[in-house]
Amino acid sequence: MSAAEVAAGAVEKAGHNAPENSSQYIEHHLTNLTNLGHKQTSLVDFSVVNLDTVFFSVVLGALGLLLLWCVARKVTSGVPSRTQAAVEALVEMVEEQSKSIVHGDRTFVAPLALTVFFWVVFMNAMDWVPIDLPSAIIGWLHLDLPYTRIVATADINATMGMALAVFMLMMYYSLKIKGFGGFAHELISAPFGAKWYLAPANLGLNIVEYFSKTVSLGIRLFGNMFAGELIFALIATMGAAWGTVSMGTGIGLAIGQLLAGSIWAIFHILVVLLQAFIFMMLTLVYVGQAHESH
Repeated sequence: MSAAEVAAGAVEKAGHNAPENSSQYIEHHLTNLTNLGHKQTSLVDFSVVNLDTVFFSVVLGALGLLLLWCVARKVTSGVPSRTQAAVEALVEMVEEQSKSIVHGDRTFVAPLALTVFFWVVFMNAMDWVPIDLPSAIIGWLHLDLPYTRIVATADINATMGMALAVFMLMMYYSLKIKGFGGFAHELISAPFGAKWYLAPANLGLNIVEYFSKTVSLGIRLFGNMFAGELIFALIATMGAAWGTVSMGTGIGLAIGQLLAGSIWAIFHILVVLLQAFIFMMLTLVYVGQAHESH
């Protein structure tokens, strides 16, 4: 039995029909497993929890911390292993970036940036898992899961949650370093000047700035990873057409799917690492700005 047949069997067992066309196939793979037992119907519903996003983000975060812990345990002053050398290079890179951006105590900020980088890389890397493999594994394990998405960063709830965490850090360091009075004065005096009649404009612009920073941070990561997941799903649908066309066209589709999938997977290496680096750098920049006075 093929992986696609096992995946379809798992879907049918859960009480759902297997995808009948490309649109349903893509929709099925882009639907999260929720606490409701069915897909979310309304655009905004705060009672819905995407269980697969929570599970994979927590597990991958724990794996990232476990990897760093294992490397730290085996650190040697002699000839380092390849893993130790790679991690040391990343640590030095993050330390240099944090030193140049954050002017103050970096005891918490630098390890935070390193953790964020590893966490986002691990979550982004799940996009390389063959799109039908999770459904096949669910079928083999006889689990009653109608939907499963394994790329947590392709869920806007996860990326916006991370962006909100960065926003809370910005507020924390602004209040810690500048004090309530200093931070309040900054909100109404920058960037146009400390004139009483400019206070509303200053406050409004600062509110927009903090809002746009938070939203753009979450949307940027979500948009890139969702687009990557969607393209992998579109490439996978090329294989579904093999049995509906002539032999020559089917062979062409098979070769096209193999080439397109390979090229996009290789290009996606850059996307996975670059988006993690950008998220880490913006986290450092925003936290660094909270350390500075205008």
